[in-house]
Amino acid sequence: MPPLLRKGPSRRTLRRSYQAAVLLSVLAISPLTWAWLSSSGHRTVAGSSPDWISEVPGAPAALVFGAGVRGTHPSSMLARRLDVSAQLYRAGKVRAILLSGDNSRKDYDEPTVMRDYLIARGVPARTLVLDHAGFDTWDSCVRARDVFGATRVTVVTQVFHLPRAVALCRAAGLEAFGVGDDSSRQWAAATYGYAAREFVASAKGLMDSLVNSAPVFPGPRETTLDAALRSG
Repeated sequence: MPPLLRKGPSRRTLRRSYQAAVLLSVLAISPLTWAWLSSSGHRTVAGSSPDWISEVPGAPAALVFGAGVRGTHPSSMLARRLDVSAQLYRAGKVRAILLSGDNSRKDYDEPTVMRDYLIARGVPARTLVLDHAGFDTWDSCVRARDVFGATRVTVVTQVFHLPRAVALCRAAGLEAFGVGDDSSRQWAAATYGYAAREFVASAKGLMDSLVNSAPVFPGPRETTLDAALRSG
């Protein structure tokens, strides 16, 4: 009788494949876990309760990250970030607002659009500081510390981005608390898409923090935030 032929992969191969899959899964979620744990206790959700703003500790400045503009108008999600920062300012939770975004080309200027939006809503221009080289979250955090001299900030962004933003600012040496807008209420599909991107973005952010990457434009030191805080 001829020997039976083995069909398919061996039990040993299957076991190793399973172990590799588990390892890859752990590696994939590790940066997200790091961001979540590092920011735990240092974040809240805007509008989560009638007195949510009372949960936000006072800080000299809010740090608002850019999130896309169309011509002279902020994207819907960026507008919500700016609205939240304006609420914090009016409530006396911050005295200045640092607007950090992409201005890598002449026809695209996130910080200026952010400033104009807030001025149109009654936030004094003297309290607004522009960082034109906030090309990603890590750069914004490091430049807030090194270029603008910030030591304590209230980070303002969307909930899906909040753990990474707070974790990176704290890794950069800032005393950071975060306030997030729950964009899933209005833009569920876009929110879930951005949330999925956090797997890759968190891995990059963790690596940046571990090697202490220098921002694209590391300086020089500016005094615009100091002046805004004095005026505020």
